[in-house]
Amino acid sequence: MFLLNFAEKLGDNFLYYVNQAGRMGIFLLLVIYNILKPPYYKITNITRQIYSIGSLSIFVIIFTGAFTGMVLGLQGYNTLSKFSSEGMLGSAVALSLIRELGPVLTALMVTGRAGSAICAEIGIMRNSEQIDALECMAIDPHKYVVAPKFIATILSMPLLTSIFNVVGILGGYVVGVGMMGLNEGTYFYSMYKDVEFADVHMGFIKSLCFGLLVVWICSAKGYFVHMERRGGFGAEGVSRATTSAVVLSSVAVLVFDYIITSLML
Repeated sequence: MFLLNFAEKLGDNFLYYVNQAGRMGIFLLLVIYNILKPPYYKITNITRQIYSIGSLSIFVIIFTGAFTGMVLGLQGYNTLSKFSSEGMLGSAVALSLIRELGPVLTALMVTGRAGSAICAEIGIMRNSEQIDALECMAIDPHKYVVAPKFIATILSMPLLTSIFNVVGILGGYVVGVGMMGLNEGTYFYSMYKDVEFADVHMGFIKSLCFGLLVVWICSAKGYFVHMERRGGFGAEGVSRATTSAVVLSSVAVLVFDYIITSLML
């Protein structure tokens, strides 16, 4: 009896997650189709979402980038000084930020600030039957509600990552040059010598992929909040879906960071 119940529960979980993966895959295809299908959006619809997702995230990106760069400068200087290689601090900070930490931490910050808001907004629209009302009026919610958020997030993520990288490099400069006494020319020359276009290209590709992952997972979790196993309706259902969206997005960013790095090295 125990083995039978265990097999039944295992099969039920497997079918649930396969069904969920299929829903999210179809959801992504429908959104991409609606982005490419005319009529196209007014520029005000996109700029409003860019302001909500991108512009309002600038402060947390600057704050996080500054202290990340300062920590890298401090730890990097103390480590490199053991090998008498303090002159490599600029390239160490820049490469760490541009290739890895910049895209990853930017995606995690956007997930926490904007991704959770996207999931909660769409989830509330679903629970209050606003999405059903749009469908009754022959308005595709994928195009009217979700697609502008996709466009705005994918456009905003590389820009936010660039801001994070610049601020982080300046944070490393403040610690390495201002506090530790490293020569200013040495800091920037090592960066100029070692950072290549391939490094910037990798960071740009990662930021685009992470932006797509974040907005896809957060939007789909909100859109299908009524199909969640526990607490699908009401405030509890939205809170569970939002928590699940943030956790799943964060894990997906870290997993795909490794996959993209292994493919592009």
